[in-house]
Amino acid sequence: MTDPAGGIGWRAGPAGAAAKAARVGQDDPPPIGVLLLPRALESFILRDQAEDLLSAPGMVAVEPARMSYGAYLRLPVTVGDGLAATQARRMRLPGVPRVIVIFHPLQYPLARGLIAQHPDAELWYWQWDRFEAAYDATPRQRDRLQDLHVAASMRASVNIVVTDALGELVDPEAGAPQLIPLAADSFPAPEPGATVVAVSLGHLGHRTDWKLLRAVAEGMPELVLLLIGEWHAAESGHDEDFQACRTAPNLIWLGRRTDEEAARLIACADVGIVPFERSDFNDTGLPYRILKYARLGRATISRDLKGVRTWARAVTTAETPEEWITALRSHAGARVKPDAELREWALNQSAHEQNKPLWERIEALGIESGRLGSERVSSARTPPRSRRKRRAETPDSAG
Repeated sequence: MTDPAGGIGWRAGPAGAAAKAARVGQDDPPPIGVLLLPRALESFILRDQAEDLLSAPGMVAVEPARMSYGAYLRLPVTVGDGLAATQARRMRLPGVPRVIVIFHPLQYPLARGLIAQHPDAELWYWQWDRFEAAYDATPRQRDRLQDLHVAASMRASVNIVVTDALGELVDPEAGAPQLIPLAADSFPAPEPGATVVAVSLGHLGHRTDWKLLRAVAEGMPELVLLLIGEWHAAESGHDEDFQACRTAPNLIWLGRRTDEEAARLIACADVGIVPFERSDFNDTGLPYRILKYARLGRATISRDLKGVRTWARAVTTAETPEEWITALRSHAGARVKPDAELREWALNQSAHEQNKPLWERIEALGIESGRLGSERVSSARTPPRSRRKRRAETPDSAG
């Protein structure tokens, strides 16, 4: 609910809304507690504790007016105090404040204005940071913050601090501070013991089986999938499965990364995946990522595409989402015990080793390869000059 005159919005929890509805028609306004929020509740750092207090029928939260609290810091003191007092007079609350809670020294002028109208109200000053030492404040602004901080702490009935260290900074004349550490109720806490971390390196577009990935992500909440590479909305943006994957909480879209970064991200994973759909284009290729995963001692999960069989040593195949989930779970914990033999196999797949048949063919053609003895092989197999000349003049060589 917003007060049009003051631009102030207040809100109550479900219990508070029910209580307000039950009081319709009653003459005496009820006693209430007022949380002056420094920003909207959804983006407030102490949201969990604020929401807990708002579960009480008599607690309401007042969100910032159209002019933010930060704007007061840029105004002359007298102008800012005057605006705060005006806002306090215009504020329409659903009861009589018995406690007013502020979370920043810049809120003190507004709280002071409310207390002037409700002198029996207590002031609680919730200190969760060194406000007067803000990085982005000028020396003059820091002086102003310090003045407001001291005034608020001395006026407060209760100084709430999140650390003992902050409590030590409260003036002894203000009374003993109340230690209330932080809470993080709304922060997700997946069961860490069951977590499986997988990684996908490379193209994220029309080659990807988005239906499969969506089913796996939804059927395996303990999965964390690191997606390294550019995603191509122009190719897959119309696909509802792609759209679902973009918002899935256990799919982490990391974008393009350097090889150095990608290698270290792979080292954070239990297993690599090749999430390709089955198609003529995908079926016969050899995904590079299989070897890159293996160089870090990580196996790969893929559909049974014909091409991946070339590196069967490094690949576990799965078709249905259920089979993928089973395969992923079988690799849980591999990130702390990588497959040393698989890594050794992958490191031996060097360019020179893979090219060995080509080197042998080069030498057979008489081209010096640089290997010890290859020059003798080249000389022995090189035809005489006259023979080379005749061969160069044949019709076949000319065509």
